[in-house]
Amino acid sequence: MRLAKTLSDADARAALEAMRAALADRGKTAVLAVADDHGEPIALLRLDGAPLSSVAVATNKAFSAARLRRPSGETGRRVRHPETGFDIAYYGDPRYVGWGGGLPVMVDGVVAGAVAVSGLTDAEDEEIAAIGIAAILAAL
Repeated sequence: MRLAKTLSDADARAALEAMRAALADRGKTAVLAVADDHGEPIALLRLDGAPLSSVAVATNKAFSAARLRRPSGETGRRVRHPETGFDIAYYGDPRYVGWGGGLPVMVDGVVAGAVAVSGLTDAEDEEIAAIGIAAILAAL
């Protein structure tokens, strides 16, 4: 029997709170998403003033990072590669995206879920997502 590691609602709350605090310190707003090991949502938080369109983007970044077991931005770089790039539709699900900001959460070498941020630049989204992951790992 194979047992899967996946994030819990407590993990999601820890990540959301750490990311929310980091955004508040910077005076910024965004949408925050946490997904399980299959990329399905555990928690979503749209902070005041965050773009409504970022709800789907954050959710899809988390889905992509968990399902593909790599940062969503890396997928985007692979898709756009001038020689080996391909249509992202080949993944077979419109939820796959290639924008930066979705990061897989690794626990004991296994993807247990993903954290994603949308509403800032890709680099800022990834930076805030990494803060959420650090909060999850600190609680383990």
